[in-house]
Amino acid sequence: MAQAVTVRVPREMVGAAADGAFKVVLAVVFVAGAAPLGELLGAPVWLMAVSGVALLVGGAVEIGHLRSRPMSTYLKLMIGYDACWVLTAAIGLLMAWRGSAAGGEVWMGYQVIAPLVFAAVLTAAKPVRLPSQARRDTPA
Repeated sequence: MAQAVTVRVPREMVGAAADGAFKVVLAVVFVAGAAPLGELLGAPVWLMAVSGVALLVGGAVEIGHLRSRPMSTYLKLMIGYDACWVLTAAIGLLMAWRGSAAGGEVWMGYQVIAPLVFAAVLTAAKPVRLPSQARRDTPA
């Protein structure tokens, strides 16, 4: 009789996976709705499409490194990313309320740069060392 194997996934890993998945979903929305969303936000269609591609890359890299990078690195990057996201959104809203047409462009510009920086820093981060790797390194 086969015995069920229970795999315990750390809560932080679920959060990092959800963050990456959200970026991928948002990327699809930005690319698929580039024209109407661009008009709504006051951003050109090309910027919407480029931000969608950047978010797709960022989300895919985030999901791809789930098991190979420390969750502490993920947590720091997600906090920084989201804090700057809120700040950029507030700046964009303030610009729009003051009559500037560039508020949406500022916010969407962040959507192009931030996921790529996130992906680059995460990729450059030191990989986690698995217990099986540590056993191979010790002399017998």
